[in-house]
Amino acid sequence: MDPPRPETLAEAEHLRRKAVLVHCPELDALTGHVRSFGLVLTERQDERLPQRLDAVRPDNLPDRRTRAAGIDPGRDAVVAGLTLAWNPGVVEGRVNRIKMRKRQMFGRAGLPPLRKRVLLA
Repeated sequence: MDPPRPETLAEAEHLRRKAVLVHCPELDALTGHVRSFGLVLTERQDERLPQRLDAVRPDNLPDRRTRAAGIDPGRDAVVAGLTLAWNPGVVEGRVNRIKMRKRQMFGRAGLPPLRKRVLLA
């Protein structure tokens, strides 16, 4: 179940959320970063990706800085994922399903039963 969006909260919940964010600036900064990355991803705003990655670095959020540094080497691939209409999701799903079957069959009769199970599934 997805958490409620801030704009759908009741007045009391909205005030409680605001009080928590006032007392924890790191959480407030994290909330802003997550929302902006969400907009970049959902609205496919590839031109804003470098700005979002650079905005994370000055804050005291080591996890977000590490994530941004991890995206930097593959930035072209991320931009392609945001701009191109196709993605490798179907292939990845098939690969994950085959790997699951392989783990289930580990230590059993060998390749022929695994092959049969993968082809018939």
